[in-house]
Amino acid sequence: MNVKEEVITLQVPASAEYIDLVRLTLYGLAVKMGFSYEEIEDMKVAVSEACNNAVLYAYGDLSAGEAAQAPMPAPRIEVRLVKRDDALSIVVKDDGRSFDAAAAARRAQPVNGKSIDELQAGGLGLYLMQALMDDVEVNSNMGTEVVLTKRLVKSGEL
Repeated sequence: MNVKEEVITLQVPASAEYIDLVRLTLYGLAVKMGFSYEEIEDMKVAVSEACNNAVLYAYGDLSAGEAAQAPMPAPRIEVRLVKRDDALSIVVKDDGRSFDAAAAARRAQPVNGKSIDELQAGGLGLYLMQALMDDVEVNSNMGTEVVLTKRLVKSGEL
């Protein structure tokens, strides 16, 4: 089966102020593909989480020693929107510190019986992405790549 695939690639600075550009591009493509308003909102939240993770964790806390080492280009996030006939995949890639999703999942603890004051902020982004998207992959090799996929269900296919 030959699946037609089109790819739109964005490179934005690894800064929170540019995440809106990613969301707007995603919105435009998702509307053209026929996704519902709710599906588009879910994808926008998921891609925001993936981009925020890159901004906060991949590049956010470079020490002065690390920053002073070999000159590096300005931190960037690459976002690829991969359009297929039956799905849209959003690939968010950074070249910062790698994130080991499997290790983070092993360290995760249930929140049953904990008061709100006992909960630790952060770390829910991956779970949120998994709840909002049909498929989520995290690849950690020289940076982190998050692949978010939402299948397109056309009316009458339910």
